[in-house]
Amino acid sequence: MAGTLVANTINTDTGLFSTNNAYLGIAKAWVNFVGQTGVVNNAFNVSSITRNGTGDYTANFTTAMPNANYVVAGSAVGSSNSSYLGNIASQGTATSTTACRFVFQYAASTYDQNPIGVVFFGS
Repeated sequence: MAGTLVANTINTDTGLFSTNNAYLGIAKAWVNFVGQTGVVNNAFNVSSITRNGTGDYTANFTTAMPNANYVVAGSAVGSSNSSYLGNIASQGTATSTTACRFVFQYAASTYDQNPIGVVFFGS
């Protein structure tokens, strides 16, 4: 039997819908944090940031990703409030369903910026 479900709001704080893992094509996690300290300003499905060294971080997920084949993208603000054309590069050997290690690079060097924003997309 086929049907249509129409709802203005679906509220849940547990299970698949709490982390959007039930939906395809949307962010599964994101974080905005202070590069110098790893202190999280705001986040969704990221419990903490570990600062491994200058420009080198690990995002720890609150709820595990469905698999380790997700995409990482991000940006940072420069010291004069101009965006750096740097990149967020995941460290493939340290990417798992529970955490992702990545670096912020600009002109072939790693930097601590404030803030750094990173988004994680997956199936």
